[in-house]
Amino acid sequence: MSVKVLVTGAGIAGPALAHWLARRGAEVTVVEQAPALRPGGQAVDARGVAKEVIRRMGLDAEVRAACTNTAGAYRVDEAGNVLETFRAEDDGGDGYISEIEILRGDLARVLYDATKDSAEYVFGDRIAELTQDTGGVDVGFASGDRRRFDLVIGADGLHSPLRTMVFGPRERFVRHLGLVLAFYTVPNEFGLDGWMFDFQQAGRSAGLRPVPDATRAIAMLSFPSPTFDIDYRDVDAQKRLLREQMAGFGWETERILSHLDNTPDFYLDQVAQVVMDRWHHGRVALLGDAAFSASPMSGAGTGLALVGAYLLAGELAATGWDPAAGFAGYQQRMTDYVEANQEIGRMHVEMLTADPEAAPGPEPDMQAFTALIERAVGGPDMPDYEGVPDSGSRT
Repeated sequence: MSVKVLVTGAGIAGPALAHWLARRGAEVTVVEQAPALRPGGQAVDARGVAKEVIRRMGLDAEVRAACTNTAGAYRVDEAGNVLETFRAEDDGGDGYISEIEILRGDLARVLYDATKDSAEYVFGDRIAELTQDTGGVDVGFASGDRRRFDLVIGADGLHSPLRTMVFGPRERFVRHLGLVLAFYTVPNEFGLDGWMFDFQQAGRSAGLRPVPDATRAIAMLSFPSPTFDIDYRDVDAQKRLLREQMAGFGWETERILSHLDNTPDFYLDQVAQVVMDRWHHGRVALLGDAAFSASPMSGAGTGLALVGAYLLAGELAATGWDPAAGFAGYQQRMTDYVEANQEIGRMHVEMLTADPEAAPGPEPDMQAFTALIERAVGGPDMPDYEGVPDSGSRT
């Protein structure tokens, strides 16, 4: 009898894990509270070891076909004059603009299409209660359905309900980094032609990013905030806050804000990290932002999700689906990779929100910084898991 695994969350981490679990021989169910896949969203990147995971999944062609094809980025001043230029081919495609840059919703669709025939997807439902014992996990769903699984994995994001249910209140694990980020779709009335624009000043930023549909663009706004106490579901309050904080910022900000009430996909939230001593408890484990969010400022959320999915499924299968051994191996292999990317996320926020009037700090240790980048991009060792069941690659 195959191992039954419930995965909660159908973003990126959940379907990626479903892919590898199914290939290792598990019977996988993915439950998602939303009624369908969420389209659009911010652009996400795959760098270094994450590109290797995509290749091992056999999805390189599909992912690249769905990329934004952003040529690069211009950092501009208030008048729109270019201060710095970054190109997608810089640093071997792993630089400021990654060669694999794709809208979050488009990547989720690629992963879903690759797994919908090998995993069961249940949309419009959620875990309402959970009880585990030495032999399995009994799950009650909001729909009234009740089922038993061998393992349950939470891939349900920064505000993970499963994490709260099993590990404790979010305040214990979610660390606000002092920045708030918003993004949403706007008409491309700004003349974007494959290039991203970014304006930063005194801790605030405004940007515009191209998408495959040339008639649209994604607006990105951020501002410093020592605290953040607005409910992530209260959209009206979030829009009021954004208008207040970005008023008078300059560049194209007023035109960007003029589309705030008409956008189909507004998002605003704190820039935060999740820091936990353990990502597993009994037969339940966490993956992706639910376990180790490095924040959007790290540029590594997608990589952490993809690499984590590969290692979590591999370690479980390699240990005969023993949750204690499999989960421990997964955490041991991922920890340094997670810590490096979280450090980069914190450094990026500190740089963006630094007081321009403050005295300059000491010169950075470039050797240490280069080593940090290598850890964050190169990632952990990726075993082939020879001898572990594998239904076969698509490559």
